[in-house]
Amino acid sequence: MSTQDIPEENLPAEQGAAHTAAEVADDKNPFADPGLPPHEHRIQDIDEQAARRSERVVAMLFTVSMLATAGFIASYVTIPNDKSIYVFPLGHISAMNFALGLTLGVALFCIGAGAVHWARTLMSDAEVADERHPIEASPEVRAKVHADFKQGAKESAIGRRPLIRNTMLGALTLVPLSGLFLLRDLGPLPKETLRHTLWAKGKRLVNMNTNQPLRPEDVIVGSLTFAKPEGLEETDEDFQTEIGKAALMIVRLQPDNIKDKRELDWSYQGVVAYSKICTHVGCPISLYEQQTHHVLCPCHQSTFDLSDGARVIFGPAGHALPQLRIGVDSEGYLEALGDFEEPVGPAFWERG
Repeated sequence: MSTQDIPEENLPAEQGAAHTAAEVADDKNPFADPGLPPHEHRIQDIDEQAARRSERVVAMLFTVSMLATAGFIASYVTIPNDKSIYVFPLGHISAMNFALGLTLGVALFCIGAGAVHWARTLMSDAEVADERHPIEASPEVRAKVHADFKQGAKESAIGRRPLIRNTMLGALTLVPLSGLFLLRDLGPLPKETLRHTLWAKGKRLVNMNTNQPLRPEDVIVGSLTFAKPEGLEETDEDFQTEIGKAALMIVRLQPDNIKDKRELDWSYQGVVAYSKICTHVGCPISLYEQQTHHVLCPCHQSTFDLSDGARVIFGPAGHALPQLRIGVDSEGYLEALGDFEEPVGPAFWERG
């Protein structure tokens, strides 16, 4: 159906000057202005049934976006993060990542496709020529912008098409929930995991190098020995996670050189056990100066005095190294008498 077959009274009124009249070239203006071509009306402009079909298509796309967003949230909550599936031609991939990518992609695509279809079929497509104007807006221009905005809102038919308006608002409201749910996965909730380690009463101290339990006589004055809890093996799946909290450094001091009373009470014949994890950003401490009994973190040079409760004497570390209370079992091996009484490593929200 062409516009020539439609009675003039059924055609929509043009908003503003739809096209300008052609100008003829002359001496003052050697280039003729051809003006804008005659405006061709779309089928939706002249057939309300076609407009309603387009409205339903746009609403369907927005509805599919809402369903895809709900699918994104459901996938995130229900699919295990270690589950994999085979997808040709990608091969074996994470089921959660595939579901999240697919549902979020569909949600965003449908919003974009719905907006494009809405603009191309239902919003006004009349071309309007306008004069260029200075960057500074005059009161008249501002008034015109406000009027154009109101006119655009009227031409968008958002007031007359509540189905489109409501489904679009629903889709735009639900899509941000995808981002909010992703914030939850910045890392697993720590709960109590940062407050406790594998150390417990009766756990033997095992030499990290020899993998053998330690006796007090194995630790000589001036030496630095690294230890781990009995039962923790490098082949364990969670070894790195657990050793990052439970790693110990063991030093033997002359009891007369220990200045801190609690440190002396928690030691055994001058053998003291402190966390190896620096309280600044969690680097492993590995440098020991036997004359001063100082240990140094190689990352940012935080220095701790092991003869005085491992207090900070230099550097950015915020607090002393946690000490592990130790003793010996019936067979003469060094053992822990409990867990650390404070979280190891850098400070976090429970401090202060």
